[in-house]
Amino acid sequence: MPSLTEVFSPDGLLAKRISGYRLRPQQLEMAERIEAAITANKVLVAEAGTGTGKTFAYLVPALLSGGKVIVSTGTKNLQDQLFSKDIPMVRDVLGAPVQVALLKGRANYLCHYHLEKAQGDGRFFTREDAADAARIARFAKQTKTGDKAECGEVSETSPVWGMVTSTRENCLGQECPHHKECFVLAARREALAADLVVVNHHLFFADVMLRDEGTAELLPACNTVIFDEAHQLPETASLFFGNNVSTAQVLDLVRDTKVEGLASARDCLDLPKICGIVEKAAKDLRLTLPVDPARFSLAQLEERAGFDNNLVGLIRELDVLAALLETQAQRSEGLENCWRRTGELLAQLRRWQTGADKEYVRWGETYTHSLQLNATPLVIASIMQKQMSGHPRAWVFTSATLAVLQDFGHYCAEMGLVDAESASWESPFDYGQQAVLYVPTGMPDPNTYTYTEAVVKAAFPVVQASGGRAFFLCTSLRAMRRTRELLEEQLERAGLKLPLLMQGEGSKNELLERFRRLGNAILVGSQSFWEGVDVRGEALSLVVIDKLPFAPPDDPVLSARIDRMKQDGRNAFMEYQLPRAVINVKQGAGRLIRDEADRGVLMICDPRLIDKPYGKRVWRSLPPMKRTRVLDDVLAFFRTA
Repeated sequence: MPSLTEVFSPDGLLAKRISGYRLRPQQLEMAERIEAAITANKVLVAEAGTGTGKTFAYLVPALLSGGKVIVSTGTKNLQDQLFSKDIPMVRDVLGAPVQVALLKGRANYLCHYHLEKAQGDGRFFTREDAADAARIARFAKQTKTGDKAECGEVSETSPVWGMVTSTRENCLGQECPHHKECFVLAARREALAADLVVVNHHLFFADVMLRDEGTAELLPACNTVIFDEAHQLPETASLFFGNNVSTAQVLDLVRDTKVEGLASARDCLDLPKICGIVEKAAKDLRLTLPVDPARFSLAQLEERAGFDNNLVGLIRELDVLAALLETQAQRSEGLENCWRRTGELLAQLRRWQTGADKEYVRWGETYTHSLQLNATPLVIASIMQKQMSGHPRAWVFTSATLAVLQDFGHYCAEMGLVDAESASWESPFDYGQQAVLYVPTGMPDPNTYTYTEAVVKAAFPVVQASGGRAFFLCTSLRAMRRTRELLEEQLERAGLKLPLLMQGEGSKNELLERFRRLGNAILVGSQSFWEGVDVRGEALSLVVIDKLPFAPPDDPVLSARIDRMKQDGRNAFMEYQLPRAVINVKQGAGRLIRDEADRGVLMICDPRLIDKPYGKRVWRSLPPMKRTRVLDDVLAFFRTA
């Protein structure tokens, strides 16, 4: 096997095989640190600025290591890119005989049993759903993997996928008549046999906690775990180390019970009746809260008229359903499975209701048609340490944004990485020449009612100078919608015909594709556009951030964590809220310069960046762009572009 120097050198394997590749010292240094961590079974936390080439920096030592490796990514899109593009490219360059597998959660794989049930049931809500079902049935006869991402004829958001894929709850396991041809099991077998397995964070943690999705069997045999986009892990780990139960699960159970009852227990006339009562009880519980999606603390839930009574009512009706299903369970595998699921849902609802977990904060989150009840751990460090103990292996955590002023203390403390080594590499981009950071003067306090108007007014001359080609990154959905309205008015008043796009008007990928193709568009987005977005070239030359992205203090989990830190005599703002805001700002700023040839302006409108002492920590954590508070400097920058 070649050495890292032979791979990354100016005339090395990568330079010979990949057009446009050139050596970046940061990339080689990062690869060397990761190789050392893999060899010594160490924990490494590595921050690499945009343009370092961190994907190759971890893939090369991973593929050369000779051991079994799990690579976990932030999103399914990145997962697919690694598996389909990056890994095959590096493997070919190295000539490494490495078997690679892609493993996703079971909801991504077609289920023969549920497809058969859905077709037999035939109750599709629209003609389009029925057409999608027919297309999926054709796909089932041709596909080798069953991965819905490969079924190009049917949108991944089609409601039919929910009917023809399995969940942990409704999978029949070995009792399934299609057990031998199961796509989920086939994907797991491939993953077990592979040298390198690509998963995503949700799958990794869902499995660690639920022992369900396939990586539970992978982890014991694994020598190295690499987390890319590791800044997302605290949030993901909190979600999966906690417990949650939703009215959507109850409605799914009711739907499946009705189908199984029709197939195997038509003479049990009480079954459809009690299913209807349970369905109504679940919907009544959801209706005790407002229609718009939101988060609620335990106190807010308990204050809502009818919430407690409706929760008790749902538990009571599920009890009745469980007793009835017990009498019918022996009639089919499907009915037995529904009986088991009813018992599990009852246990989860009672656990949440009684608050059995004292170190967890209880809260609720509403979606358009469902309510999810959550119990989230206040501290994940000890749980994470437990998951990482045992078999010695290397753990690598990497992202462009993990540190605050090159200090990894916040991240390591939150994740429980006590003995971790850490390293950071600056971006190889020439930010001094390529970019300007502009903080306008005269901005009001960010909490004032007309703050969004002030943001758009200050930013519009810059938008005119850049000819569109702009992202507006907002810290709330309300600010995003208002920003779009105000920009529309300003464009009309100025007689400018610049395309205006907004998050939610299509899928994220569709919007980005339109933005790139148009070349002069303005895209207004919220949380999902702050990271994981790559627009290279002139199509994006201006990023406007409305406010420093502090999490709302009324968020139930954040509020409970702040209270806990205060009780322990700690400064929650400096130790927790500020570091998280810094990392989020760095993510947003990272959208601007994606290539050596990119040029642009980062405009942060929040006056706290200058006026507050903590603003300096944010300011100094950003890339070394030219800094200005003078609009004419920004206009001159665009004139020389």
